[in-house]
Amino acid sequence: MDALDLLTTRRSVRELVEPAPDELELETVFQAATQVPDHGNLTPWRFVVITGSEAKQKFRRALEETVEVMKLGEDAMRKAEKVANFAPMIIAVIAAPNTAAEKPKPEWEQLMSAGAAAYAVQLTTNALGYDNVWITGLWCGSPVLRAAMNCGEKDRIIGLIMVGTAQHDFPKEEKNTDLERFVSYW
Repeated sequence: MDALDLLTTRRSVRELVEPAPDELELETVFQAATQVPDHGNLTPWRFVVITGSEAKQKFRRALEETVEVMKLGEDAMRKAEKVANFAPMIIAVIAAPNTAAEKPKPEWEQLMSAGAAAYAVQLTTNALGYDNVWITGLWCGSPVLRAAMNCGEKDRIIGLIMVGTAQHDFPKEEKNTDLERFVSYW
């Protein structure tokens, strides 16, 4: 896939099925993610891959426990089930700011680097022929998921990237082509 085509036609896809990337492809995905801007080479991010029936069951239980702990009700429990079955693979992106570095960098810069790493995961899975969607919401703030993913005090789950193959074809076309609304020149 041509890089410009990838950048100008990337879309979030919400109906994902098998297949998902294999181990070798995931290595490529994470190699790409490590190439993002990272002021001070602090590597302020990490990833948790959730794939396979055992891991997906563990993820589902954590989502259900989140609903119970936060007393979110039946609608949220149905949503937890949907999220747990959303895609054959989930890649949690965790911002892990390194504030103990010899030359620490601002936390906001490190969060931006983690966001860039998440986007690199999306673009690379697309380049490999897969589809994805980056979800956030209450799941990312879940104390249950944070504990399950060994998050430290300053760590944040910044997204759950759902990865698989689009269940249906969809047209890839440029969006946001009216650039005057958000681009200015000095």
